[in-house]
Amino acid sequence: MHQIVSAPVDTSRRWWVLATVVAAQFMFGVDAFIVNVAIPTIATELHASAAQIEAVIAVYLIAYATLVITGGRLGDIYGTRNVFIAGVAGFTVTSLWCALALSGPELIAARLAQGATAALMVPQVLATIHLLFADASRARAFGIYGIVLGLAGAAGFLLGGILVTSDLLGFGWRAVFFVNVPFGAIIMVAAWKIMPMVPRRAGTRLDIPGAIVLFLGLLCLIGPLLFGHDLHWLPLTWLVMAAGVGIVAAFLRLERAVARRGGMPLIDLILLTDKAFMRGLAAVFFFFFANLSFYLVMTMFMQKGLHIPPLQAGLVFLPLALTFVIASRHSGVRAKHRGTLVLIEGCAVQIAGLAALVMAIEWIDMPSATVLALVLMIFGYGQGLVMAPLSSAVLSSVKPVSAGAASGIYGTTAQIANAAGVAAIGAAYFAIESSQSSRLALLAALALFALSIIACAAFLTWMRRVTG
Repeated sequence: MHQIVSAPVDTSRRWWVLATVVAAQFMFGVDAFIVNVAIPTIATELHASAAQIEAVIAVYLIAYATLVITGGRLGDIYGTRNVFIAGVAGFTVTSLWCALALSGPELIAARLAQGATAALMVPQVLATIHLLFADASRARAFGIYGIVLGLAGAAGFLLGGILVTSDLLGFGWRAVFFVNVPFGAIIMVAAWKIMPMVPRRAGTRLDIPGAIVLFLGLLCLIGPLLFGHDLHWLPLTWLVMAAGVGIVAAFLRLERAVARRGGMPLIDLILLTDKAFMRGLAAVFFFFFANLSFYLVMTMFMQKGLHIPPLQAGLVFLPLALTFVIASRHSGVRAKHRGTLVLIEGCAVQIAGLAALVMAIEWIDMPSATVLALVLMIFGYGQGLVMAPLSSAVLSSVKPVSAGAASGIYGTTAQIANAAGVAAIGAAYFAIESSQSSRLALLAALALFALSIIACAAFLTWMRRVTG
């Protein structure tokens, strides 16, 4: 065995390494939200249909969700440093492609590639922190990571509004993608110079067929929701969705076959028999189903229905982001004493926030950005109460030996739910908007959000019965 495999990892510059990897995480987090603010402008300039606009967000999430576990495995095989740099390079190049896209379909293809490269980059962030901070500084390092996650959403909304409104260098909406290029280049150079080489993990193998089959299955399931309206819901759309169900079922059979051969399946099949974990996973799905889709619908309503400029629309979400961060800090402490009850209370606060938004829409003919910002703070606080302790609550029932696999499934489920929510609730919103009005479309979407959050609370309650 080569000596480099057993050599200790250099931690002398670990705080600079931390700054580098969390900068990449911040770039990824910002990118998930910055596009929402630019979506109405993109739709107008590229003459993109509602389905294409949804796909710009959804395919990014689908690609990321289906490949993120594979990205983590690649880090084990080739080293986190190498895969991280490759992921940042790919994310930078595909961001440039997004910025240069000349049509809706081309932007969708670029976003698909961008999500795939993000799946290489992001898993290495936590892996690097885990490796370099094994002492008393670990809590501080993860605290910094958590703050970055919380700030990314707010920064995305604000930066998106500023870039679209200022028309930086005449780039217009394209600036929201161009901005990744210089930052990506800086992160790559820094990673190349200071990230330590990490030995590969022996015995780790890829389940490439599993990743491909899962990707195709999800695309067949979610794709028709995106484009069904444009295709007038032809029988073919339903056939494709049925094929998606069959492909996902085939994926599970394929994973069992891989396990029987002694390989490393994409998911840990034992976890699928864990009742508490599966109920928690259902709660995760319904929570995130009403997450990113909420911001898409609100952005479209504000800019197209209320004619609020992009910058003001971005600023509307800042108080929400602030209450989200405050609630996140509160919920972690409260969850230690009250467990999943805190999450259920958070769901109730979200419902109250949606009810307050309905009243604002119904009682005020043209609610201002200030009124919307104040009302959305309630929803944001509820989201923070749930999101921060949700992963801990769901993963706590899993045995320590399966923690890594369970975390991968958790992250994949969350992003699939985000994509499915954008597709399904977005499709409902755009269909009602085109046939009725944006106000009625928003009310229908808010009802769907409420149902999804109620389902989340129900599964959390069900999970609580198993875990005690």
